Amino acid sequence: MPRRIPFLHPGEELPPSSEALEYPNGLLAGGGDLTPERLLAAYRRGIFPWYEEPQPVLWWTPNPRSVLLPDELHVSRSLRKVLRRDRFALGVDTAFARVMADCAGPRPDSDGTWIGREMLRAYIELHHQGFAHSVEVFDPAGELVGGLYGVALGGVFFGESMFSRSRDASKVALVALVNIVSRGGFGLIDCQVGNPHLASMGARDIDRLDFEARLAQTIAIETDPGIWSLPGTCGDLL
Repeated sequence: MPRRIPFLHPGEELPPSSEALEYPNGLLAGGGDLTPERLLAAYRRGIFPWYEEPQPVLWWTPNPRSVLLPDELHVSRSLRKVLRRDRFALGVDTAFARVMADCAGPRPDSDGTWIGREMLRAYIELHHQGFAHSVEVFDPAGELVGGLYGVALGGVFFGESMFSRSRDASKVALVALVNIVSRGGFGLIDCQVGNPHLASMGARDIDRLDFEARLAQTIAIETDPGIWSLPGTCGDLL
């Protein structure tokens, strides 16, 4: 008989990650809420919400876990050429809600989106509190054509989603993110679940226990909130 996950009541803590299901991979619990307190407590344990409204909130900790170590970023020769040409302008935390909304937009491989109104409200609140950040990529006309967002805690950036409406725009956003976190002494970028796009830029899968050990080592690192800025041109990222 399939094992059931617990359904959380208000104020109830998430169970240990060892209780996560193997299938669906990493599903740990349902219910609860998306208050800043619960979200931050979950991230500190490497747990994140992922669900489609009107489902209840679902909490995940997949095994293996996709991560990118900042010093392992791979920038291809073709992407270096894109950066040197300065086709794009960059921003940090200038359009957080717009980045989230574009990440929530329809995709060719999915009919729905897991970034609903509750998620938007919750992460915009984290942004207002200084925990959630976005990187924006603009074309020469000033249109937002790519970006990413996530949560920064200690020396860890928990990547949530990215989007691209122009070739290489999301890759440029990731290079920009690594520029920021490297200056800040971050030790880990959590990519949650791997894909070929992330793997091509240096992300790799590690065992959940390894991830949790790395998380424990880096989550307490004190970082300078002033790192959330970028050079004036893409070429300066190299």
